Amino acid sequence: MSELKSDFLYSEEHEWVQTVGEDTVRIGITEFAQHQLGDIVFVELPDLESSVQAEESIGTIESVKTVSDLFSPVSGSIIAINDALQDAPELVNSSPYEEGWMIEIRVNGDLSAALSKLMNADAYRKHTED
Repeated sequence: MSELKSDFLYSEEHEWVQTVGEDTVRIGITEFAQHQLGDIVFVELPDLESSVQAEESIGTIESVKTVSDLFSPVSGSIIAINDALQDAPELVNSSPYEEGWMIEIRVNGDLSAALSKLMNADAYRKHTED
């Protein structure tokens, strides 16, 4: 089984969510997802200060196998983008939970309510086994 962080939350579309502030989350794709995609060669992310809606596509991840959409697990505004992925998209493969993070979002409304639809590590593990 792929590595999961017990203090992260996960979406059905294989994004992870880490709370990094009072109303802010950091988002990337899971080790499971990067493994399924294969070698990542390009990551297209939204612009800073863009508004995003939960469950909507906010970018793409291109691998040697395919191009996949990146979905936002929460609604809010983009406040940070991992610029290192422009020159080194392979960080998503080598370090999906640390150096391969993608964006930070300031969540609209109540953070707990926004996160309540996501899965904990055990539920996500079951999701990937199905």
